[in-house]
Amino acid sequence: MILIIKHIEIEGPGTLGEFLKETARKTKIVELDKGDTLPSVDEYEAIISLGGPMNVYEDAKYPFLKEEDKLMKKALQEEIPVLGICLGAQILAKACGAKVRKADKKEVGWFKVNLTDAGKRDPLFENMTAEFEVFQWHEDTFAIPKGALHLAESQTCLNQAFRFGRNAYGLQFHVEVTPEMIESWIRAYTKNETVQTKDMLIESYKINEAFKRQAGMLYNNFSRIISASDKIGIN
Repeated sequence: MILIIKHIEIEGPGTLGEFLKETARKTKIVELDKGDTLPSVDEYEAIISLGGPMNVYEDAKYPFLKEEDKLMKKALQEEIPVLGICLGAQILAKACGAKVRKADKKEVGWFKVNLTDAGKRDPLFENMTAEFEVFQWHEDTFAIPKGALHLAESQTCLNQAFRFGRNAYGLQFHVEVTPEMIESWIRAYTKNETVQTKDMLIESYKINEAFKRQAGMLYNNFSRIISASDKIGIN
């Protein structure tokens, strides 16, 4: 079973959840903002940590961040496959000992990211192009943890993806979003509709099918990483 960690109602697993259902992967979703408690990692074959508007250094305001930090460290110790997305990637980076800080420039909208040489060889990005479009909504950035591989970068924000150890991955960008999710984020996270948000939403519907196919490649790759970890008895 795969543990999915939600930090806020509107940032769910999206197309990743659809993929896991279609491929008969059993999942357990914990909703930390609703008071759910985190289970023991020993019960799960993989962990997926989703996004959220909070910052990793706001653990006094959001006590569940401290508990998730402990869970991530335990998962790393036991080499349980991890996929952290946006906030989830920042939580993973912090658990790996890396610093998370305000980015030099906030990224909101559709951006190109490029795989590094290490990323081009990594199993998570197998069969994917060296440059691809992703959705971004973040104001913080993580340092690449010591000993980790830097897998992807962009012109606006250098550190876009990393792998720590055998199978723990952090993605600063979103691959799981749907146009409906983006529309809900615009309503929740912006005060006024702007030309930028209108264009962003139009683009979301325009490229949705291609974006889903691209995300499906990454999901398939991560699913294979989970299966390979099971076979060699990591967990």
